Amino acid sequence: MIIKIGLIGDYSPQVTAHIAIPKAIALAASETNCEAETKWLATDDILENIEQLSDFDALWCVPASPYKNMDGALSAIRFAREKNVPFLGTCGGFQHALIEYVRNILGFEKADHAESNPETAMPIMTQLSCSLVEATGVIKLKENSRIRSIYGKAEIAEQYHCNFGFNPDYLFLFEKGEMKISGADTNGEPRVVELATHPFFIATLFQPERSALVGKTHPLVCAYLEAANSFQNQTRALKTKDKGIAVEI
Repeated sequence: MIIKIGLIGDYSPQVTAHIAIPKAIALAASETNCEAETKWLATDDILENIEQLSDFDALWCVPASPYKNMDGALSAIRFAREKNVPFLGTCGGFQHALIEYVRNILGFEKADHAESNPETAMPIMTQLSCSLVEATGVIKLKENSRIRSIYGKAEIAEQYHCNFGFNPDYLFLFEKGEMKISGADTNGEPRVVELATHPFFIATLFQPERSALVGKTHPLVCAYLEAANSFQNQTRALKTKDKGIAVEI
């Protein structure tokens, strides 16, 4: 069966990542011997029908924020987290995955993004001291993390296109709990987070999809599709079990 990927974000042909993501998924699908299709989910449409997210085998919160409707994006991220739907967030998706977690798991309702709300009392996301627009940087991956097992090495180099990132003043919030900082730059600033209790919930400030622009398959996107395939198989098995029908997966 075809794996259905929902892309959370407001599509623009002017955004490099929006062009790259479908290509990255196609390359990974070929590498993992599966079929995949993508559908854009505009953030201002999500709240009108949150149950539409149940139609997808995985969700990807894409770059290019502020989104038209931040609450729409956060609701989709929450859906993926609570329903164990495979989730990947890149750039803006990383930023909003952290905000969703701090608001809804840690209970800080005022946690916000300084780009969309400069007056926020709790700026979880702030302007980077050094812009990462069209930059490449080294990331060190933590031992025993999901992301490190995917790459198979402790240090990677990835491409960015962002001016905002995690506010280090709030690092203490992640000393305990489900969400782990599993990758950081050479200054120790968070670049990757993952949920330890979720089958596949990874968010990166960098943009792994950009490898597709030079025809390269990315290991993180491959792992994401494999998780989506497993989720689809499990969902099918549960549905057919409820109907009393045997199914091979």
